Amino acid sequence: QVQLVESGGGLVQAGGSLRLACAASGRTFSTYAMGWFRQAPGKEREFVAAISWSGGSTVYTNGVKGRFTISRDNAKNTVYLQMSSLTPEDTAVYSCAAHSRSNWAARAAYEYAYWGQGTQVTVSS
Repeated sequence: QVQLVESGGGLVQAGGSLRLACAASGRTFSTYAMGWFRQAPGKEREFVAAISWSGGSTVYTNGVKGRFTISRDNAKNTVYLQMSSLTPEDTAVYSCAAHSRSNWAARAAYEYAYWGQGTQVTVSS
């Protein structure tokens, strides 16, 4: 099992940047593919990005390509989401998640076995 704790959320003006971090417990972090999801008020949870076990491959939802970067540091058991050029539409609770399926690029929430509690990101106009 793995426990996930997010940090780095907050209030930022449109056009600004934030870096989210997700710290994982356990010794097997590198065996989990990681993802970030977000959920805005009144909307369904949405896939944002995923990263492979080694960090060598990444995938993004279209709306964040070129603005967000997912990365991981397996020595620190941490996955990051660097967000730039933020807009009010990016306002949501952001959660990291982990899975051990063979397809690292999972985009559906049900494919992830472990979840963090989420961190609020609010972008003001």
